[in-house]
Amino acid sequence: MITVDYQNQKDTRSGFGVGILEAGKENANVVALCADLVGSLKLEAFIKEFPDRFFQTGIAEANMMGIAAGLTIGGKIPFACTFANFATGRVYDQIRQSIAYSNKNVKIAASHAGVTLGEDGATHQILEDIGLMQMLPNMVVINPCDYNQTKAATIAAAEYTGPVYLRFGRPKWPIFTPADQKFEIGKAVKMQDGNDVTIFATGHLMLKAIEAAVILKEKNYSVELINIHTIKPLDTETVLQSVRKTKCVVTAEEHQILGGMGSAIANALAQHYPAPIEFVGVHGTFGESGTAEQLLTKYGMSTQHVVDAALKVIARKNS
Repeated sequence: MITVDYQNQKDTRSGFGVGILEAGKENANVVALCADLVGSLKLEAFIKEFPDRFFQTGIAEANMMGIAAGLTIGGKIPFACTFANFATGRVYDQIRQSIAYSNKNVKIAASHAGVTLGEDGATHQILEDIGLMQMLPNMVVINPCDYNQTKAATIAAAEYTGPVYLRFGRPKWPIFTPADQKFEIGKAVKMQDGNDVTIFATGHLMLKAIEAAVILKEKNYSVELINIHTIKPLDTETVLQSVRKTKCVVTAEEHQILGGMGSAIANALAQHYPAPIEFVGVHGTFGESGTAEQLLTKYGMSTQHVVDAALKVIARKNS
């Protein structure tokens, strides 16, 4: 039984803020750069503790990525911090050429991803970033699900040698993973055993998957829940092991279904074990202004959408 703490909600970006502070205490080479969004990225504590290890680059994200790449040459471990839409789409050329191609030890810390950014609207709600980043050779792509996991993922990213894209969000979100967890890059976490359907979820949609599993249990369906916090490298072994048991799949992510986690899992299944699959995510559209929950519902990513997808794929399996 997964315990969801609805009373103690914290934003994943605050998990990043605590994580980078802890990483900075563990390793003096950890430095932070920010494109004029210190408060939004929760960097105040890091700056207070390590003022000489922080670089304010202003609203010049392309320059920030170049500086971050340069800092690695001297042995630094730079976290380049900004909103996810500015951290990817605006600076894709710099990331590709200066970071991924050169395999530089840069950590791209991308906050305010997906529609749960809310009222800022479509221009800020990037839904294509996972696809952009996972296509790049050498790039690791991480999308943690709550405050505790984001903190652990940040520390793990600092310890990993190589470029990392770390994606997190704006809204306060219930906590359901352990505070003392050990985060292993590239290793999925089985949250619950089941036999009738596997739900693979990432980021904020892990909560919706957990809630969907409760509803499905009331309908006498046994759900296997897998937390795909690392989209690249994908834990193909765990994916295949689960699907060979349940024989059908739902993927749930706050991202376009084309190019996201669902595409990565579908690719793995196509190569090794074809099975019925349903995708919960954004189906080829941009977002708009609204609350996080309003937008998740409108764009097909609510708890009920995950339930409906599971019922549909189970029916396909049994037809």
